[in-house]
Amino acid sequence: MGFVFMVSQPIAENNSLSWRPPLKSINTTRQLASRAHLAEEVPVALVFNGISHAVMMATPLHLEDFALGFALSEGLIDQASQLYGVEVIEQALGMEVHIDIAAQCEARLKERKRSMAGRTGCGLCGTDSLDQVKLKLSQAPKVQLDVQAMQRAHAGLRALQPLKLQTGATHAAAWCTAEGDIALLREDVGRHNALDKLIGALATSGTSPATGFILLSSRCSYELVEKTVIAGCPMLVTISTATSLAAERAKAAGLTLIALARRDAMLRLG
Repeated sequence: MGFVFMVSQPIAENNSLSWRPPLKSINTTRQLASRAHLAEEVPVALVFNGISHAVMMATPLHLEDFALGFALSEGLIDQASQLYGVEVIEQALGMEVHIDIAAQCEARLKERKRSMAGRTGCGLCGTDSLDQVKLKLSQAPKVQLDVQAMQRAHAGLRALQPLKLQTGATHAAAWCTAEGDIALLREDVGRHNALDKLIGALATSGTSPATGFILLSSRCSYELVEKTVIAGCPMLVTISTATSLAAERAKAAGLTLIALARRDAMLRLG
C-alpha cells in the first residue's frame, strides 16, 4: 500500500510542468504543419560485436549514451569499461549503432535476445520468453527522503527540456543531486530510451547514481524500476503514476519509489 504525503511549500505556478503549444488559432492542416515542431522518431538498430540485437524507435540524439546505458541496464555488460567503442552510422531508413563489448559478455546477448523490430522504447517488445520479464535485482542503496529536494527538482525540470518545449512529444530522465539540483538530463520520444541515455551519461561522466535520485517525466513501468536499481540509484521519482508491477519490483529491491509527483502531494510506493 502506498501513502500520500503533502508538500508544505507549493511550487510556483510559473514553474508548472503543464505545457501548452505556442500556437494561436490555426485553421488549416497546412498552417499547422508549417508551424509545428515535430519530435524525431527513427529506427535505431543496436548491433553488438557485429550481431544485430534490437531495433528501438528513438530520438537520434545522444546515441553513444544510449548504447552504453542500454548495455548496462539490460545486463549485457557489468561496467562501462567492458564497452570498448561505439560507432553511429546514419542509414537511409534510420540509424545503426555498432557497439564493441568484451568477448566474455557475448553469451548474454543470447540470454537477452530481442527481435529486430521493437516499438518506441518498449521494454518487453521482442523478448523471447516470459522468463526474461523479471531480471534478478540486487538491493538498492538506502536513501533519506527529502521532500524539498524532490520539489526543487520538479520545479526545475521543465526549463531543461528543450525538445519537450519545442514539440510537446518527448520524455525526460534527469539525475538530481541529494539537494534537488538537476545535474544531468536526457530526452527521447521513449521513456525507456531517455532513462538508458541518462544511465549512459552518468557512467561516462563518472557520476555515482547512489548520491542522488532519478526524476522521470513519465509514468513508471516495472522496467524503469529495474533499470534504476541496476544503475545503482536509491530513489526514482515519476511525474505520472506507476503500475502495480513497478511498485512490486521497487518493494522487492528496496527502491524508494515516488509517483504522481505534484506541487502539493506525492505518492510513495516503495
